[in-house]
Amino acid sequence: MKEINLVIPENFAVDEAAEFREKVNHLIIEGEKNFKLDFKNCTFIDSTGLGVLVSIYKKCKELNGSFHIYGVNNPKVMKIFKLTRLDNVLQIEK
Repeated sequence: MKEINLVIPENFAVDEAAEFREKVNHLIIEGEKNFKLDFKNCTFIDSTGLGVLVSIYKKCKELNGSFHIYGVNNPKVMKIFKLTRLDNVLQIEK
């Protein structure tokens, strides 16, 4: 199983999230369905960024693909995942 590794931008908000969504949607149209998202550089995520992640997660699940998040080393970003309880839905590797 081939996984596409994508690095999340430092500021995963409106503009960056929209660009990221387009990029991933294009990959899905090309037949990709397994993604690993690297959060090592991410220091901020807003509701738009969270919405993009949930959208990609749902598409991957529909296609029987995989969706993993790793490298969340910023406590503020992890706090957002915990506050929204997305840490219970999305697979976040420590």
